[in-house]
Amino acid sequence: MFARLEITHLSKIGSDHCPMMLSVNASTVPIKKTFKFLNFWTKHTSSKDVVAENWTVDFHANPFTLFNHKLKKVKKALSIWSKDTNGNIFQNIASLEKVVLVYEAQFELNPSFQNRERLMKVQANFIKYLALEEEFWKQKSRMSWFTDGDRNTKFFHAQVNGRRKRLELKRIQNSAGNWIEDTTVMADEAVKFFNAQFHKDKVPEVFGILDHVPHMVNNE
Repeated sequence: MFARLEITHLSKIGSDHCPMMLSVNASTVPIKKTFKFLNFWTKHTSSKDVVAENWTVDFHANPFTLFNHKLKKVKKALSIWSKDTNGNIFQNIASLEKVVLVYEAQFELNPSFQNRERLMKVQANFIKYLALEEEFWKQKSRMSWFTDGDRNTKFFHAQVNGRRKRLELKRIQNSAGNWIEDTTVMADEAVKFFNAQFHKDKVPEVFGILDHVPHMVNNE
């Protein structure tokens, strides 16, 4: 619920406990979502046809260019196909849950064959989208020990958000030992650090450190 919450432990002054300062940074950097192949797509009968149909090209080029063009073509086709076939699974679940409640109430008032059949159809559709949601969070959370039948999707959602937050850099220390928090300055400092890390102005000629390595094979 509070993805941007930060906790800072302050110094102990007049107490043996560290006071904690909580701050909520509402500003978020917009991130362009990358394409991700969802595993549950393969369970749909038409997914393979979409890939096969869009894996063809009508021009000749080097293999790398062709492969790159095919990937982009399939990515776009699968995105459109998924939107048309499954839609937004989370919105569908929310709406279907309400429909199931309505149909259940109608069946209780009038337990006719028609109401029972209509209720079973919408329940089957609801269960299908629940299974898709389960597969989605199972893949996204990367938890291999997940057991079938457990639909604790809030837990997996928390795992994904927790991992995302742990990987997020709030601030870094530059070469001078100063802390910087501006994202642009952090990016420049990162590039500068790795440029220095993988670049040498002078080729070493003295290898005295090798004298400390024991000789396991003699001249003989």
